Amino acid sequence: MARKMLIDGELDKTSEGESHYDFDLFVIGAGSGGVRASRFSAQNGAKVGICELPFHPISSEVIGGVGGTCVIRGCVPKKILVYGASFGPEMEDARNYGWDLNERIDFNWKKLLQKKTEEINRLNGIYKRLLSSAGVKLFEGEGRVIGPNEVEVIQLDGTKISYSAKHILIATGSRAQRPPIPGQELGITSDEALSLEELPKHAVILGGGYIAVEFASIWRGMGAKVDLFYRKELPLRGFDEEMREVVARNLEGRGINLHPGTSLSELAKIEGGIKVRTDHGEEIVADVVLFATGRAPNSKRLNLEAVGVDLDKAGAIKVNEYSQTNVPSIWAIGDVTNRMNLTPVALMEGTYFANTVFGGKPMAPDYSNIACAVFCIPPLSVVGLSEQEAVEKANGDILIFTSTFNPMKNTISGRQEKTLMKLIVDAETDKVLGASMCGPDAAEIMQGIAIALKCGATKAQFDSTVGIHPSAAEEFVTMRSVTRRVSVGKPRTNL
Repeated sequence: MARKMLIDGELDKTSEGESHYDFDLFVIGAGSGGVRASRFSAQNGAKVGICELPFHPISSEVIGGVGGTCVIRGCVPKKILVYGASFGPEMEDARNYGWDLNERIDFNWKKLLQKKTEEINRLNGIYKRLLSSAGVKLFEGEGRVIGPNEVEVIQLDGTKISYSAKHILIATGSRAQRPPIPGQELGITSDEALSLEELPKHAVILGGGYIAVEFASIWRGMGAKVDLFYRKELPLRGFDEEMREVVARNLEGRGINLHPGTSLSELAKIEGGIKVRTDHGEEIVADVVLFATGRAPNSKRLNLEAVGVDLDKAGAIKVNEYSQTNVPSIWAIGDVTNRMNLTPVALMEGTYFANTVFGGKPMAPDYSNIACAVFCIPPLSVVGLSEQEAVEKANGDILIFTSTFNPMKNTISGRQEKTLMKLIVDAETDKVLGASMCGPDAAEIMQGIAIALKCGATKAQFDSTVGIHPSAAEEFVTMRSVTRRVSVGKPRTNL
């Protein structure tokens, strides 16, 4: 069977019989994107090899595991801990629903940790079986590129074996970073936070992104005291400003101490914990300090520069719209390219890579209207443009529709926590440009809204949709009144 491959933007007509390589495709990195690309390429008739570092919940330069960050030390174990943290407040809310609970509710961190570890071990095994079932050859060890069509695998005993491949795909993801401050070795990253021996009594978190607010919610929900420090005035830079305000208010409402406009300058080990000094001269003693200050592409040990692959200043692999590097036989997907660092996006990129290179269907990933969620408690979920992005890109007026309400469940429980929903609409075309929600079940609701936006839905179509009652989701189809109209002048020209 002849395979068509995209080479420098052209479909290559090379037949399978002319191949003299060990593999049609060799993938370095068996996370979500690498596994998807491997399986789908094999289904298209390619002979595929893949390598991954040995498994461990906490990663390093020489430790990883099939399944990658999301499965082992990211989305999946994080969501398990979010579920665990949600039960405490839920049980408090249950009292007004007639449930008589003892005054003291005990939480067993080690039991949850054991269950979490069992689940990621199970998923690690499933991913290995998926590769095996697809006919993909798995190698355990560290992979590096030693030529445009050659990879080297350093096995667990230190021996090195090289393999030739017509195409090489890099899917090594990213790794958590620590800030360059004195005592930074005393802090932990999200890797260690998911596998702590003991639940912290007092946690300090540095950062204002996804990981920071999620772990703040997790630890606070489990009863810990939490201080959250971030440099901006609001957490979650890049999200809709109104939504960021709601998240901050909810975090405070749940008992998390917020320190906006503040960073950490030094950590020191003392008897009884870690002394944290801020850049404002304040001092706090905590038993755990979490650095949630970003992730860097995992490209340092791949030998890419030696074979001529272009990287940006952050170490991300530069690729074209088809995920191809400047070396035509080498490709890259997922976080290592630092495009849109989400697991479902890596899956999309892996699928499109396989279709392009081995399926005869060149496909460039479409990054528009991709929904995402922040699993703080309650969660935030968005799709499309924020209000600020819409105003920046618009040539005409923007209509903002919002609904703020007390969820029905809270009317009985007595919890004082509002839900906010928001639609961004182009005034001229009536097209819905963006949607966002902060409140219970936000991610589940937003996935359906994302389909509507992908289909180009208008506000009139939202309005003509009959809602499900009683539900929070119905608010998205009953927002009739414009909250505000933002007038955006059309750009001036010299014509």
